[in-house]
Amino acid sequence: MPLETGFGNYMMLIAVLLGGMLSLFLVIFKDYLRDGFSAFFFLVPLAVFTYFAVFFGSEVPALGLVSWQQGMGVHFEWRVDGLSRMFALLISGIGTLVFAYSHYYLKGHPEKFRFFGFLSLFMTAMLGLVVSDNLIMLFMFWELTSVSSFFLIGFHYEDRESRKAALRALTITGLGGVGLLIAAVLISTVTGSFSFQALLDQRETVLASQAGRIAFWLFILAAFTKSAQFPFHFWLPGAMKAPTPVSTYLHSATMVKAGVFLLLKLYPIYSALPVWKPLLMTVGGVSMVYSAAQALFFTDMKSILAYTTLSALGILVFLTGIGGNEGLVAAAAFILVHALYKAALFLVTGIVDHEAHTRDVTALHGLRHVMPGVAVAGAVAALSHGGVPLTFGFIGKELMYESALHAETSPVPIAAAFITGLLLFAAGFWVGFRPFFSGREASHTLKHPVSLWLQLPVYVLTAGTLIFGIWPAGAEQMVHALVEAAGRDTIKVHLELWHGFNTVFFLSLATIAGGIVLYSRLVPGQSIALKVEKLSYSSVAIYEKFLSVTKWLSRWYTDILQNGYLRWYVMTIMVFLLTLVGYSFYHGVHIYIDFKKISEVTLYEAVILLLMIFSIFYILLAKSRLAAVAAMGVLGISISLMFVLYSAPDLAMTQFSIDTLTVILFVLVLYKLPRYINISSNVVKIRDAVISLLFGLMITVLCLEVINEPVNREISEFYAENSYLLAKGKNVVNVILVDFRGADTMVEITVLTIAALGVFGLMKLRLKDNEKTWE
Repeated sequence: MPLETGFGNYMMLIAVLLGGMLSLFLVIFKDYLRDGFSAFFFLVPLAVFTYFAVFFGSEVPALGLVSWQQGMGVHFEWRVDGLSRMFALLISGIGTLVFAYSHYYLKGHPEKFRFFGFLSLFMTAMLGLVVSDNLIMLFMFWELTSVSSFFLIGFHYEDRESRKAALRALTITGLGGVGLLIAAVLISTVTGSFSFQALLDQRETVLASQAGRIAFWLFILAAFTKSAQFPFHFWLPGAMKAPTPVSTYLHSATMVKAGVFLLLKLYPIYSALPVWKPLLMTVGGVSMVYSAAQALFFTDMKSILAYTTLSALGILVFLTGIGGNEGLVAAAAFILVHALYKAALFLVTGIVDHEAHTRDVTALHGLRHVMPGVAVAGAVAALSHGGVPLTFGFIGKELMYESALHAETSPVPIAAAFITGLLLFAAGFWVGFRPFFSGREASHTLKHPVSLWLQLPVYVLTAGTLIFGIWPAGAEQMVHALVEAAGRDTIKVHLELWHGFNTVFFLSLATIAGGIVLYSRLVPGQSIALKVEKLSYSSVAIYEKFLSVTKWLSRWYTDILQNGYLRWYVMTIMVFLLTLVGYSFYHGVHIYIDFKKISEVTLYEAVILLLMIFSIFYILLAKSRLAAVAAMGVLGISISLMFVLYSAPDLAMTQFSIDTLTVILFVLVLYKLPRYINISSNVVKIRDAVISLLFGLMITVLCLEVINEPVNREISEFYAENSYLLAKGKNVVNVILVDFRGADTMVEITVLTIAALGVFGLMKLRLKDNEKTWE
């Protein structure tokens, strides 16, 4: 397939970076914007949604490349196929609704524009992730989702729990990100490229290589941590400390599905491995049953939705593990199903919290009287959550049951799917139905009607779940394109509302009947037959214990190696180098020194060397600081003279200037230091002497060995021949510093300038302090 070039290529880059542009705009101009200006921010994701909708009818994937690091093979390679298109439409479409919803939800909030800046940056990260066809670019956007979500989860940074939740999410997802980077590097050693297309073209080679098999487990680590699969699930419920629009956007429709996206993208390569199906079915199955059961332990609406989200992610991993036409079709449909009903339920929860100032389902009832439109929308979302006919959730549940039924001869997969369906039915009704339709009177009254800014996004989502539920053929093209892109096979997808009287249909009826019984008989967070401790605590406890041990080790390591003593730092470096070189000698590195190649020592050199040795011993034995500083000056001047003898006047002048300045500075601060005391014991002196002698011997041997190595004069000859021709300079060293490596020199000058300004500022501060003292 030909690559997109020219205008179309850069249009994709602009579409991906548009959210980042808005974020940068807010960083610069947020202090000049009024609160109402945020009403226009939804136009940014809406423009992106419109752009990606153009690709909707295309049968052939669109490809493009914007060159970046040519030598390293890292480019903005993008691919828009059915898989990336569905995710891009979800990211931008639900993003449009969340941006509009957040305008009123955060009305008057002092950090409102900071919130939109992070949200826009997150949108860019997710869009870049789903369209990237280069593993390194995929990693970069992957990590950007973790960083931007860290700021969104910790938006209420004054709350300690919010900060902990944000750090926990960043730690776990960051761990997966490291695995993704290592996997990308390993794959490049096999394919010779970071291109995902190269990985696909050399699938057999990758599967046969050890690097490819190791990369598989690292990819799995990245996917499981990002999509919060057991045992990495515990970070997601804590992330609900974020504002509700963030929970809607990150944890129901976009970020947490990034791991599922990666698994679907890798399906054509790694699904042939024998471990693929049992691994994903087991982990996904445990996650979906465990998390659905956990939802019944809570009374907070967002906590219930958090665990049902974990369960839905487990379902997606479970279906991806089943694979084949049935598994991929079920996974593709459920991605859309879950995004619609779960985003709606989160937004409904946000409205309830915003108006009633509580999310406790046991304290809420009768809200249909004060917010009837929201009540209807919540009920529709709950029906879809429970898989009731005429909602899109029913289609998704039937497809899940059908694929689980045919996955294995064992009844375990279908039993796990059925139990999950029962538990999700009850949990969904607790959030979308109970606060509105239980009780005769409203538990809370409203001071004003619910704003249309809050209601309209919910109506759009619930309308979508009803439209696709009654007319599932409307979603066929998206599902078909995703399955074709993930499976790389041309198949026929046909979604129907009625599949006849079969096992799947009766399982659906049993799910609805059993779910109604669970909903009516259980009290959220209380009426549990077995009074057991919330299981999520065990995972969090393990994480917290690991974190505390890591902190203890860090403090212990810091106290030893970063204790504030410069001599300790120098000694550590010297001992490490001695160990490294000694290890190399021990393992067969031989040193050969030809003393015939060493030039004769002249009288001048001998005198200067003796002067240097005398200065060193005088410094060590001196009883006066002033005498030691003077001896250091003699040592520096001796080194300068050595540079002069070896025809390096520029180095000599530099050494002389720096050494003179150092001596002057030492003399100026002498009166601030305590009296000259013996700060080292005899044992320490002996230790330091041994290390110094060994280090000096090592440097001497290495220098003598270097003299005997053949010299490659290609670089020096290039500079010698071209310094005058290209830069009009006869001093080769000066030309290198000013012309050939001018950028390095400019940075060094900048650093020195900053340091000089800092020293000047300290001197001025000191003078002012002295003046105050004199007064």
